[in-house]
Amino acid sequence: MSSGSFVFSPTTLRSLERDEDMLQRHEHKQQLASRCLSSYMLKRGGQEQTTAEVQHCPARARICQDVVVQNALYTGDLEAMRHLFPQGSSANLIIEPQGGDMRWVARGEGLWSLTYEQELTTPLHITATRGFTECLKLLLQRGADVDLSPAGVTALHESCENCEPECTKLLLIHGANANAVSEEDGRMPLHMCSHPESLQCAKYLLEYGAAINGRTQDEDDTPLHVAAQNGLLEHTELYLRYGAAVDKENSEGLTPFNAACAQPQEVQDLKRYFQVCQMLLGAGANIHTTDQDKRTPLHMACKNANPDLVDLLLTNGACVNNMDYGGEAPMHNILKVVCYKVSHDPEKVVRSLLNYGSIRVWPGALPMVLRHCSESPRTIEVLLNAYSHLKVNDTWFESVPAEVFKEHKEFYESVFSLAQTPRSLQHLARCRLRSFLDGRVHRVVPKLDLPTFIKNYLLLEYRGYVH
Repeated sequence: MSSGSFVFSPTTLRSLERDEDMLQRHEHKQQLASRCLSSYMLKRGGQEQTTAEVQHCPARARICQDVVVQNALYTGDLEAMRHLFPQGSSANLIIEPQGGDMRWVARGEGLWSLTYEQELTTPLHITATRGFTECLKLLLQRGADVDLSPAGVTALHESCENCEPECTKLLLIHGANANAVSEEDGRMPLHMCSHPESLQCAKYLLEYGAAINGRTQDEDDTPLHVAAQNGLLEHTELYLRYGAAVDKENSEGLTPFNAACAQPQEVQDLKRYFQVCQMLLGAGANIHTTDQDKRTPLHMACKNANPDLVDLLLTNGACVNNMDYGGEAPMHNILKVVCYKVSHDPEKVVRSLLNYGSIRVWPGALPMVLRHCSESPRTIEVLLNAYSHLKVNDTWFESVPAEVFKEHKEFYESVFSLAQTPRSLQHLARCRLRSFLDGRVHRVVPKLDLPTFIKNYLLLEYRGYVH
């Protein structure tokens, strides 16, 4: 090793590799913006044929680095903009603002400097994104090009993404292309409507000819996929009314229905996704369509522990024991997530699956299930009540963490007492009847001429203990 060199530590090398990757992405975005701008300039040059034609075409875009202009745009200062963009001036500007995240950038000869990310934009993009309607109207009156996209997206894309309906309407009135495609991921403005507040934007786009079944270039998603993935009930209803295809598959083999079932869901989101799936099902969605890994919507709903959605699928004929490519049934999917989804009431999902004839866990694996699902005693209760006999041993005691046992002491004491006490005659009778019905429990038991509490007992209702 020469005296002028030194050794990088592994941490430093990893940091340099990350910086190199970030630099490459930054250079790619800059090249993309440069290509968009060059393409725009060439197109404008080809259109300028006569003086008369030029008068009716937007002026060629100019690079603007004036901080005063940028400040007026970013603050929505209408009076300042009237002064900066008087009658007869051009509003076609390309702006390269500084801001956002900072990163190390190579400056040549081995020197690096810390600088802000930069991305090309226009006055239309800035005002449309921020909802400065009057400022946007002024720029459009000054002949700003509505479809100029130096960074690969139009102002219409950004107004829809930021849920600015009035700006969206203004751009469309002035001729913005409702089906413009973004450079990086091939999305149309309708694909950008991914929040509940963007509903009015979606309505305006459809009124101005947006393609209801347009596909993104990267994921092959339709607008209905986007609405389903985000649990947007009103968007879903709107798109179906406009003729959206309910069973088109994207690049991952997901229909909008599958996409809604597969999307991770917090407790507050469960009802929205259930309602979206209910609407798609009513529109003719196929609940048996599987993705590339042979996972059905029921697999996905169980993985997200959405009890109402699971019941909806089972009621409409979903196959409770279908296996995916990994050899897992829906029951496996719910048991794997119980510890993360206790607030989702996973016991309801397990109970429904068992009542519809789901396979049970191999008895020898119950201690493992106990270890992973012990924080949900109701789930354990439902599972154990599906067996007529259980071999409780020391492994069962060791599988329940001490803090969980302390919190749910009465329940786990009833479980561990089965090591010395056989199951009750009442429970054995329940198991015998359920075994006889063999997958018809959910259909037959509600029709029996029995008291409600007995029907609930047969359907594995929770009691807070086992006997």
